[in-house]
Amino acid sequence: MSDIASFAAPTSHAQATGSLFAADALLPGGWARNVLLEWNAAGYLLAATPDSSAPRSTPRAAGPVVPGMPNLHCHAFQRAFGGLTEFRAEAQDSFWSWRTLMYRFAAQVTPELLEDIATWLYIEMLEAGYTSVCEFHYVHHDLDGRPYADDATLAQCLLRAAQRAGIGITLLPVLYQTSGFGGTPPNAGQRRFIRSTDSMLRLLERLQPCCEVQGARLGLAPHSLRAVPPDSLREALAGLDALDPTAPIHIHIAEQTAEVDACLAWSGQRPVEWLLDHAAVDARWCLVHATHMTDAEYERAARTGAVAGLCPTTEANMGDGIFDLPRWLAASGAWGVGSDSNACVNAAEELMLLEYGQRLQSRQRNVLASTQQPQVATAMTLQAAQGGARASGRTVPHGAAGLVAGQRADFAMLDARHPALCGLAAPDMLSAHVFASHRTSALDAVWVGGVQQTRAGSRHPLREAAAAAFIAARSHLIAQAQA
Repeated sequence: MSDIASFAAPTSHAQATGSLFAADALLPGGWARNVLLEWNAAGYLLAATPDSSAPRSTPRAAGPVVPGMPNLHCHAFQRAFGGLTEFRAEAQDSFWSWRTLMYRFAAQVTPELLEDIATWLYIEMLEAGYTSVCEFHYVHHDLDGRPYADDATLAQCLLRAAQRAGIGITLLPVLYQTSGFGGTPPNAGQRRFIRSTDSMLRLLERLQPCCEVQGARLGLAPHSLRAVPPDSLREALAGLDALDPTAPIHIHIAEQTAEVDACLAWSGQRPVEWLLDHAAVDARWCLVHATHMTDAEYERAARTGAVAGLCPTTEANMGDGIFDLPRWLAASGAWGVGSDSNACVNAAEELMLLEYGQRLQSRQRNVLASTQQPQVATAMTLQAAQGGARASGRTVPHGAAGLVAGQRADFAMLDARHPALCGLAAPDMLSAHVFASHRTSALDAVWVGGVQQTRAGSRHPLREAAAAAFIAARSHLIAQAQA
């Protein structure tokens, strides 16, 4: 049973162990004044009460408070080669040539290196406004492709890194079996990823109590349709349901046009179309990227309640294409953002690039604003927080997310003294944070589960030591990859 499913929010304010009074706070229904946030010892909000009077003993927020942003898609080890693939390796570079370089780094990652890389990355995320991360974890085995004596070794490195940094985590062990549609055998670069369906289900059973102790969420990530044959997908989903019928399910899908073409050649159907016809896709699912869909696929996928996992900086870095978000929203689709390859680690940067991509595509401005929320930064923050919480498996039973009773007390405070924000109304401060600052510089502090994890200027107390360990890990990996 997950920590969310088993939690029933107490109603008595006398049980509050932490509180914060914000003159301005972004609640699920929009901006509110004089909001009293109260949470219990487990880190769940008991109340987010607007139009309150601040108790004398309650700390006051120095700037507007916004919901923490879930990062719904991350490959932690890839942070170690950020910036190192920005050269032309082939006459026409693409995701597929980038992937070859990625394999060289994946082949050298040890448990110690992974933990150092992930610890630094998760600290970067906190400093950039992310309060939880969905870790799409596919490097499972030792350097030679054989399982570690403890098959959960690398997964536990990620759990420890999240715990040390203080970020919430949804761990998504990846099922990866083939290198292409139709059961193409895996290649040498994928040897550390490969698992049988039975071994994946055993790994989930091994990890479940570890996640429960930490308050982490455990799910499953069938890597992609090209990497998981139909029988394996069906068996893995049935096994997951037997373990936890509420567990989140994430899958890469329709990211590249080459993937769409290969799926058509294999099955006569496009990837999203095939998935919807062969799996019971619902609100537990996150369709990562889903960049290339037809009108019918947009409509059908949105109706399932699945979250579109958008990673604008990585999708731009890879040359994937642009997700048609207005079309998804017209079908009432949910969405959130992720950092994916971690070439960029910045929650507001993902929102900015997402909106700018839509502007370039439609040749209009403020595309992702709504009738209810005409401020585009406000609308995007609320939608991404809601969709990200759902994809993380972290929404309360009634489905709300953000600053609402029963939800984790995850939030960020903007720096009202920052030159880009100073003197503005709260909605305009958020707009300036997303569109007119350096996007991390205007964050003042971040809380996860009611615990303040970054200090003034959004600096993490472990930043210097973690950065030094990361730099050493990266240097080791570069030396090994070049050997």
